[in-house]
Amino acid sequence: MCGQCVIDHVRQSMMDRRRLMFGAAAAAAGLGALSRPAPASAQAPTPGAPSGSFTGVADLTHTLSDTFPTFGGAPGFSAEQLYERARDGYNLFILTTDEHTGTHVDAPLHFSADGQSVDEIPAASLVAPLVIVDIAAKAADDPDAMVTPDDLAAWMSAHGEMPDGCCVAMHSGWADKVTGDGFRNADEGGTMHFPGFHPEAAAMLMEDTGAVAIAVDTLSLDHGASADFATHNLWLPSGRYGIECVAGLGALPAAGATLVVGAPKHKGGSGGPARVFALTA
Repeated sequence: MCGQCVIDHVRQSMMDRRRLMFGAAAAAAGLGALSRPAPASAQAPTPGAPSGSFTGVADLTHTLSDTFPTFGGAPGFSAEQLYERARDGYNLFILTTDEHTGTHVDAPLHFSADGQSVDEIPAASLVAPLVIVDIAAKAADDPDAMVTPDDLAAWMSAHGEMPDGCCVAMHSGWADKVTGDGFRNADEGGTMHFPGFHPEAAAMLMEDTGAVAIAVDTLSLDHGASADFATHNLWLPSGRYGIECVAGLGALPAAGATLVVGAPKHKGGSGGPARVFALTA
């Protein structure tokens, strides 16, 4: 089946599922209201209890240091110890950080004139169902591999409709290269070669899903050889955000985990280093 045919088929399936789901939900709600009372947990929730349950927490954050590879090649982080416990009674470091170093958030402002700054991203958008699209096999053969509409269609064929408010993450296996030159993978001319999202995949997510974020385990939402940042220029000005240099995606299920993004909150920021977790059932 051609790529467009698959996408059309998935779109039609999504519409059919919506109709069936809404019809069944309405019927069940009507019958339920007549036949049984609300459960005790719904009548009197325990203060401070989480809305869902989880059994595991996976840290998806690389440790930030002055040797962490950056898009531009120059170090993006430094820490100078200003006070020492032995001498001053406590430890304190002065940090100097490029906003787009390490595991970090790209706010809409990063690629727009008046988009949301990182402190303006709604907190509700920073807790999201996690969708993981695995392209590690093709990235192993081609460092310029990208997440395409066909990859998204294949994910939906296997797992169903992507949940509203989700973050769609690319697992390319690139996180394993972070301690060497292979992470930037620059050729003799300085062009980098690593995977990213194809702009057509970003456009499909914007048109057909309620995704609020995309994430990559590489240095950029765009593939390394991109000359125009087409994916950045589509995705971020739409009011959605991105996460780059994510770790640990290969150990998580394709669907079912919940992403928690500890985004920075400095006024007017275009992004910043973040602590990112996944909650698993």
